[in-house]
Amino acid sequence: MSLRALLAAVEESSPIDAVDVVAAELRQHVDANHVALLIANFSGSGLVRLSHVIGAGDRTAGRNERAEQVPLPGTAHERALWSQTIEVTRSAEGWVVLVPITERGDAIGLLEVALGEEPSAGLLDYLTSAAHAFAYVLVAARRHTDLFEWAQRDVPFSVAAEIQRRLLPSAYTAEVGSLTLAGWLEPSHDAGGDTFDYSLDREYLYASLTDAMGHSTVAALLATLTVASLRNQRRALAGPALQATTADAALKANALSDQFVTGLVLRIRLSDGQAEIVNAGHPSPYLLRGGEATQLELTTYPPLGVAVDEYAADLVRLEPGDRLLLVTDGYLERRAARVDIEGILTGSSERHPRQVVQELASNVLQATGGRLRDDATTLCIDWYGSHGRRDATGGASAARATATASSGRTYP
Repeated sequence: MSLRALLAAVEESSPIDAVDVVAAELRQHVDANHVALLIANFSGSGLVRLSHVIGAGDRTAGRNERAEQVPLPGTAHERALWSQTIEVTRSAEGWVVLVPITERGDAIGLLEVALGEEPSAGLLDYLTSAAHAFAYVLVAARRHTDLFEWAQRDVPFSVAAEIQRRLLPSAYTAEVGSLTLAGWLEPSHDAGGDTFDYSLDREYLYASLTDAMGHSTVAALLATLTVASLRNQRRALAGPALQATTADAALKANALSDQFVTGLVLRIRLSDGQAEIVNAGHPSPYLLRGGEATQLELTTYPPLGVAVDEYAADLVRLEPGDRLLLVTDGYLERRAARVDIEGILTGSSERHPRQVVQELASNVLQATGGRLRDDATTLCIDWYGSHGRRDATGGASAARATATASSGRTYP
């Protein structure tokens, strides 16, 4: 496909049709029987067939294939999405190729291509590049339509959940040279006000994990005030201490006297892995280093919105191969506490952070019988070192052999 022609076709189409346009171009170029985008739903339990291009005038009449659910357990689709590798299977009509659609580690879904003949290695390489193009077309198109958001929703959203969703970053995963991060929010039946957030600039990774007291709309509004305050200061390049102090003041000025938010606010310097962390009444982060998981011993300040004049950050020096895990107390309530966080950490060091946060979510749902009393939210950060490397499937230990050891004081 000509890049110029493809971009022109996308620009000339409606945002709703952008994916269909790319699929049609690809189908014609590789002589495929059909091309479909399967987008991952919000729960991570399945895929949705968002578009299905067979040929001109050849759609099944009256069938809304954009809402077709594709189950994952035990399928080639699950293997492709989980491992981020191409799956090629034989079908009654020919061959089916499943290619991960991923943007900077954010697993968006799969490109499904049905062919009449077994694909060559060259064609598989081409489809990998095409899937990458799909990712960017989708990221751009969803800014202008709710179609893709609608397709991902496998359960109805309450107003509180709608607010909560808007507070989360648009991508839950990011791979950025020296580090990889992934977050996940497993909501309770009555949204509990959890959030995670992150941003990168040339010098730092900024991140936060917060838990507003209460449930439903009250918690969502507290979370909104908190996240807006943190982002406002972050976008002014303020460090974690000033971010937390400002959010605390905003809550005192606008929330009720008995309302508060716990949280972790941090900033990691990309040149050497020095992390500044503020703990505002929150469970301390876990650190996986050298195969051993421990909780960091940080200064614990009162929650945001409680009587504190000023917050200060603790300094932690990360080493290449370290994994930092932040969780909310949804993982610590009575039934959820059966989830062995440290055991999962030590047993999953080779896995991508995206897989780790989803495994933790799966475990907490199993431990609670699917009835969470509070949101359970995680943020996992792998540090490879300033000379490390990222990998679409590798985990915390992936960079140990090649990364340059960090210098300076380290957390014991």
